Amino acid sequence: MTTTGTAFEVAVHAEATLGEGPTWDPATDRLLWLDILNSRVHTYDPATGRRTLRRTDQHVGAVKPRAGGGLVFNLRDGIGLLDPDGTFRWLHREPVPGRRGNDAAVAPDGSLWAGTMRYDEAPGGGTLTRFTGDGTAETVLDDVTVSNGTGWSPDGTLMYYIDTPTRRIDVFDVTADGRVGNRRPLATVEEGAGFPDGLCVDAEGCVWVALWDGGAVRRYTPSGELDRVIALPVPRVTACAFGGPDLTDLYVTTARVGLPAPHPLAGSLLVVPGAGRGTAQPAFAG
Repeated sequence: MTTTGTAFEVAVHAEATLGEGPTWDPATDRLLWLDILNSRVHTYDPATGRRTLRRTDQHVGAVKPRAGGGLVFNLRDGIGLLDPDGTFRWLHREPVPGRRGNDAAVAPDGSLWAGTMRYDEAPGGGTLTRFTGDGTAETVLDDVTVSNGTGWSPDGTLMYYIDTPTRRIDVFDVTADGRVGNRRPLATVEEGAGFPDGLCVDAEGCVWVALWDGGAVRRYTPSGELDRVIALPVPRVTACAFGGPDLTDLYVTTARVGLPAPHPLAGSLLVVPGAGRGTAQPAFAG
């Protein structure tokens, strides 16, 4: 196992309350990321350093590019669409008092797998739901506490998933029609090392996991072996994604929520240049 403590750089110095959801948009060569509790969606262009900010009307748990242009949001009250002309509309609106959207990912078939959680993090209060472009919703998991990282193996035959309080990174088999089954643990984060949060999968099929209250990103092999740890000075590491023109830079979001004396970089967007090689992520087919 390799441990790296100084390989990161600061891409964007920020004070996001709950920075989350880094996603590389190959159509624009920009990184999307967000601040959930401040209802903000950020973009960052690493070639020029240019940044943009968009505010949403409610807490936003995830944002992903759409195949035809525009964005899809996992919001407090459901799934929203931003069209290329700037028009917002709901794809699926289902407000539940005390609940909000959290992490989400796009499957190889272009469907959106969106998680929810309760604000009070009540056990079993969240879900994982699959949405297609026509708004069809299919609940995949209905006994989730904090639905978080979701990703697929490069060949699309495995799906990885995190319900944070379990401390596990789980793996499912994916059937020919895109459904999942045979859930089992890939790895468990030991007591005292933090909690698994967001994840991404690299071109070798290894799973990179951000550790909330763990101050690190870990890489696990497809067999569940821990083979790399990137130590970071910020305790609340929330999510990670490969970006850049060659998908070799690992972008990492962080949070400062709940910290009485946040580190100066808490809430910033960090990057580990040349960390590995990611795979092109599909856009939402809707």
